[in-house]
Amino acid sequence: MVQSESNPGGLPLEVFDRFRKSLALNRGQFFLEMASGPFYGFNRPNAVTSEATVRNWWRQAMNGGAKAHFDCIKAFAETDFTADLKAITVPTFFMHGEDDQIVPIDDSARLAVHLVDNAKLKSYPGFPHGMCTTHPQTINADLLAFIEGRL
Repeated sequence: MVQSESNPGGLPLEVFDRFRKSLALNRGQFFLEMASGPFYGFNRPNAVTSEATVRNWWRQAMNGGAKAHFDCIKAFAETDFTADLKAITVPTFFMHGEDDQIVPIDDSARLAVHLVDNAKLKSYPGFPHGMCTTHPQTINADLLAFIEGRL
């Protein structure tokens, strides 16, 4: 995800440094703001929000370790998974929300699908990063269709 010579379209390291700083200053607030906003797209105009979804996500996040959370930002931001993706030999189905504010589709799934042989990408207009929670009927139906060989 981080901008580098091999990933010029990535996000500047400062973006992830701000995540780490926010996490270190007030982990509970960081997770509350993430769930209330960009993770589920609840910060978008006319979004139908769910307080129960926000609270459940916050509860799950707060059960994790602070050090693991901090290290996770580095891992997802700075690890190059190119070789790992090229090594995948089984049919692979990438699903990605086109309004993912956490992991932009152009910097992830649209690149990754070309690295995996026998891979398919289905993108979802308007869907957020947390699309499995916000749109389970659509996501589950497509997962089942892929598993059954209909996609």
